[in-house]
Amino acid sequence: MSRLHPAARGMTLVPPQQVTLQGVLGDALAANRSGRLSTFVVDEHSAPISIFSQAHKHQNHEGDWYGEHAGKWLSATARAVAQGGQPQLEASLRRVADWLISQQDDDGYLGNYAAERRFTVPQPPKPESWNGEPALRTWDIWTHSYLILGFLETWRALGNAAYLQAACRIADLCWQALESGIDITTLGNHHGMSATVLLDPAADLYLVTGEPRYLALAERILAQANANPRLALLDKALAGEDAAFIATGKAYQLSWNLVGLAKLYKATGQDEHRQALDHLWHNIREQHLTLGGGPWGGVAHRSREVFNAPRTFFPQAYVETCSVLAWMQLNRELLAITGHARYADELERTAYNDLLAAMAPNGEDWCYYTYPNGRRVHTTYWRCCKSSGAMAVEELPQVAYGIAADGGLRVNLYGPGEATLLHAQAGAVTLLQATRFPFDGTVTITVLPECIAAFGIGVRIPDWTTGARIEVNGQPVAAEAGADGFVQVQRTWQSGDTLRVHLPMQPRLHRAANINVQESRAPDGAPVAQEVLRWEYVGLSYGPLVYATGLIDGYKTDETVRLPDLPPLQWLQVGEDGGEGASITLQLDCRGPLMFEPYYRCGGRDHGSWRLSWLSLAPSD
Repeated sequence: MSRLHPAARGMTLVPPQQVTLQGVLGDALAANRSGRLSTFVVDEHSAPISIFSQAHKHQNHEGDWYGEHAGKWLSATARAVAQGGQPQLEASLRRVADWLISQQDDDGYLGNYAAERRFTVPQPPKPESWNGEPALRTWDIWTHSYLILGFLETWRALGNAAYLQAACRIADLCWQALESGIDITTLGNHHGMSATVLLDPAADLYLVTGEPRYLALAERILAQANANPRLALLDKALAGEDAAFIATGKAYQLSWNLVGLAKLYKATGQDEHRQALDHLWHNIREQHLTLGGGPWGGVAHRSREVFNAPRTFFPQAYVETCSVLAWMQLNRELLAITGHARYADELERTAYNDLLAAMAPNGEDWCYYTYPNGRRVHTTYWRCCKSSGAMAVEELPQVAYGIAADGGLRVNLYGPGEATLLHAQAGAVTLLQATRFPFDGTVTITVLPECIAAFGIGVRIPDWTTGARIEVNGQPVAAEAGADGFVQVQRTWQSGDTLRVHLPMQPRLHRAANINVQESRAPDGAPVAQEVLRWEYVGLSYGPLVYATGLIDGYKTDETVRLPDLPPLQWLQVGEDGGEGASITLQLDCRGPLMFEPYYRCGGRDHGSWRLSWLSLAPSD
């Protein structure tokens, strides 16, 4: 039973076994399960699993990170198995999880490092480095963090207490290590953030078991993260610091730490945790996301994967698929904590754009990085992002629907499919979504309650639409959002009632600029500011989808355009929808027409294809 603090009860997310997604997201799930999850790991002889054998780990002094794949695969596969209808994946999940437990040491250790390289051994003093590396390279705590989460998901899916026990034994060893005097920030890169991610599974274990030791472990991790002056996670967040300046600003690790902080808030309800989360969520949302919802960075940094300085814009910047996963998980937690539609908005944006844009249709190939403007490159076999992408796809069923604290039902994500939600008076309520979303904004929800009852169904009006309309059985109802951002349609529902949401779609232009202002003071002390650089850009979206074009004229990676001095709808032409989104043509006076299509499929989703979602604007006169 979960130990949720009353302050953290905004929405209960519907378990994946009660949800079926179809359409674009359903296709992604099917591909994920027949691709990455079925081929990367099969049994204990699969390369990502065999490295945990006693024979291998006793000889491993490399300090590598490859052990993360085991926990990631367990997590994603368990989510898939929980939905049912996956007998081969279920058999593989049992076999691999059981074999991993057989390799767990008596003290609970289940990593892949030789004894002297393990996280239980104190690190020697280390010199300062730009990315806060430990003296000896190690990803041991990182690997164990994913293993705990993987075993928790396996336990949830299969119900065998041995999997929960395996997770608890790892956490017990972590607790003993920190009790012995080891500072967790000495055990990971980025001034400790690669180790303090243990905050997530520690808090999760407490929420599951109620064991005070795991709450104490989570609180100690946060205290040590905050005591490290380079990291100072809580203090910097409360002081309003930009995410780029917390530790190294590593997007993946920082976002994952915030997932753990959100779970700790669910356990304790401490107001300062909520304040820190709110600040950094808004900061990332406003300063550090692409048009497609992915955290991005890599401009003028040694690392390609750290947040850019605020107000930095560069179309060729990097979006790491791992950071897309962590950002989605953070929005999942905040959606559950608050019940607010803004977090569902972000999940929708990221899922339909930067997540799908990184995934190949076969479900096996993934991009390590995607770029608003850049070439699609499918990464190699062992890369972390392939497993993170697979995890992110399996997040989707869980976040699609929810039950609010007042018992009302919530539709968080639009797309064809169905879900069964439980209501105190109506019993099991099945919601059937019939729609071509995200290509069309009309969503018809057929309501099928077991019993006639009065209750509310909350639907979301995304910020990309204007003039939204809602009908029940063909009759219009008010479309005004409540305090949680959802429009709650309250009535006595009977089986077969229809709730129709009309979300008009129009092409939308987005402006962005890379601006540099040199600031100083004159001899008399007066402030002096001079703009020394300005590059302006325009992007395009249609409904929830970001749009992109391929190489300009078949070979150019950039184009400068001058937009007509007319209303955009006079020179943006929406074409016929051939089944996977309409094309949009820019009819420009300065050059021939440019055709845009949804970013995630631009170029055919093939390795080597180009996608350009921003065009440079000509300087103004």
